[in-house]
Amino acid sequence: MMTKRIHFTAEDLARTRVTTTLGVAAETLDGVRRLREKDSAPAFRRWRASVSGELSGRLREHAAPLLALMPARGPQIDIAALTGDATCIDEAVDRLLAAPHALIRLEVEYLDIPPVHRAWAGALARGDGEARRELAEALRACHRVAVAPYWPQIRLHLHAARNSYAGTMAEKGVGGLLETLGAPLVRWRPPVLELRHPCDADIHLRGRGLVIAPTVFSSRQAEVLQNLVDQEQPPVLALPPARRSMDASGHWLVGERGERSLDELLGRTRAAVLAAVAEGCGTTELARRLGISPATASQHATVLRRAALITTRRDGKAVLHMTTRLGAALLASTDGFGP
Repeated sequence: MMTKRIHFTAEDLARTRVTTTLGVAAETLDGVRRLREKDSAPAFRRWRASVSGELSGRLREHAAPLLALMPARGPQIDIAALTGDATCIDEAVDRLLAAPHALIRLEVEYLDIPPVHRAWAGALARGDGEARRELAEALRACHRVAVAPYWPQIRLHLHAARNSYAGTMAEKGVGGLLETLGAPLVRWRPPVLELRHPCDADIHLRGRGLVIAPTVFSSRQAEVLQNLVDQEQPPVLALPPARRSMDASGHWLVGERGERSLDELLGRTRAAVLAAVAEGCGTTELARRLGISPATASQHATVLRRAALITTRRDGKAVLHMTTRLGAALLASTDGFGP
């Protein structure tokens, strides 16, 4: 195992920040990777059992374009570079369809594509619109099976991890956070952050800072993601989940049971509103995510606010809805996080 070294300056330390997620597309890709690698981690046992059977046969045909960009050897496509940190699959797909052609070409041209898919991948790299739409539909298909039923729990876990990072940074500073990111995978030797990695490399931040993002499905190692087109964007350090933060029995990541119980308690749409605002969003964004009118979204938010499950505050001319501790606890208990 070699080392990837991230070199900080004082300006980089000042500009380092934490974020909640790489995005729903990145979690989808990592989830599919876990399934393909037959990862036997106990925390994902029940999820794997419920998903593995579906990610086969007819679905595998629909997912083939995405799987082609995830070769067994060498690098795989960085879907987060094409979709950003969107937490809604519709938004992620829209961003993928609108991604710069140059970025897609750079992401594809160095991959070890299986021979059967090379003609399609070549068309994608050349900017073919139909090839891009096929990739988008493959992303949707994988998301629908591997991530969508579990997304409320996943977002809660990511939100908790982000809050933990932010709390450490507030109490101990950026250096204190870097010291606690997860040895032996990550080691802080000021002013260099060392990552165990298959490739030996040096990354100089040059005043851009670093974005630190927790993940759920990524496995084995921390990874540094860089924008291949815009070199002024800060690199993103994607961190695998800490094993102690998950229930080793696999009970934390369950799909239909938790959703049904929350639906029965609040109603399907109101339960979806509560889950959607777990990370905070405005009324317009909430309506867009759930496919309802802003007026309907506002009405449901009002009911949840009166029940002390969410809070609403002004953010400029807009409003920002977020779950309260009671709302987060309700989501956690019905989604399998509770005892």
